[in-house]
Amino acid sequence: MTTSEKTSLRTFSFGGGWQSMAALVLAARGQIDFRTFLFANVGNDSENPRTLRYIEKFAVPFARANGLELIELHRETKHGAETIRQRIMGTGGRRQTIPVYLGNGKPGSRVCTAEFKVQVTGAWLRAHGASPENRASVAMGISVDEIGRANPSKAMPYERLIYPLLDLRIRRADCPGIIRSAGLPVPPKSSCDFCPMRKIPEWQAMQQQDPERFSRACEVEEAINMHLASKNKPPVFLTRTGRPLRDLFKAGTQISLFDTDDEGCDSGWCWT
Repeated sequence: MTTSEKTSLRTFSFGGGWQSMAALVLAARGQIDFRTFLFANVGNDSENPRTLRYIEKFAVPFARANGLELIELHRETKHGAETIRQRIMGTGGRRQTIPVYLGNGKPGSRVCTAEFKVQVTGAWLRAHGASPENRASVAMGISVDEIGRANPSKAMPYERLIYPLLDLRIRRADCPGIIRSAGLPVPPKSSCDFCPMRKIPEWQAMQQQDPERFSRACEVEEAINMHLASKNKPPVFLTRTGRPLRDLFKAGTQISLFDTDDEGCDSGWCWT
């Protein structure tokens, strides 16, 4: 290992979920060699509000108490900060950004992870010295049961992707115990409020337990479809059912809740 590699940046990409919090605990104990955790917040109007509350109430104080840095980042443009919801709603649905489902149930293209996670973190890394000649070591919270999502070849030129939970043979199911052992509650699953990767039972739970939040997700789908309708294009959906989200759980609607097909974000950026 060269001197420059020894002194290069070492950061953990913090998603706010089980694996990230377990990694924070492991770092506090010296079991993984990371002191800087980067949380790319896609927007206070876009992230799961329970995740944001958990990070503020538990993750940040825990990191501070244990000499770790948990740094919150935001996407910045020449017009100021931008969130995913602002982009979609502010363009009348024209810039859909998220991987909505087509009428045939297939997911469309997505740029949310690349533009609101990868690029945001990359900007911080480069500003702090990362380069192709001095690549940062960037850890992802992928656990053993998700080993298929570990892909070092997806690294940007200024980074080297590594997977410390794999080295420790930690599974997702192990993470709650690790978190609780530090006296912390287990965080909720992290993802955008309107992420199409959410499963049908999760949508139903949101509709029943937090109808205002559910309605805001419906607004995103409706804004995108209003734009598509103005272009005489077929609608898209936040689920693979081919039905509007707002109508999905109305009385008399028949829908299978056994949605086990895991399309998932395969990069490890969002749900860890």
